[in-house]
Amino acid sequence: MNVYSVIKKPLITEKSTAEKDAKNVVAFVVDSNANKIQIQEAVEKLFNVKVKTVRTINVAGKVKRAGRGFGKRANWKKAYVSLHEGSNIDFFEV
Repeated sequence: MNVYSVIKKPLITEKSTAEKDAKNVVAFVVDSNANKIQIQEAVEKLFNVKVKTVRTINVAGKVKRAGRGFGKRANWKKAYVSLHEGSNIDFFEV
């Protein structure tokens, strides 16, 4: 699997930013078929950091209404990547 197809985008929310500051853990939206080893290798290659652990979560898509009809958003996969001390990923460099 290609490195760029494994990691789709960083997940930047209040919770993920607080976890990054407190525990050096970064969140990503990843491909649904990617496993933890592929995610670890992709993060290490893209950002030149050392990964300690990877935790993954399958997120179910929400059911939404549009007028009289109902639709469902797509299911997606989230990965929390724990980095070794001294490793850091900055998405917004100031």
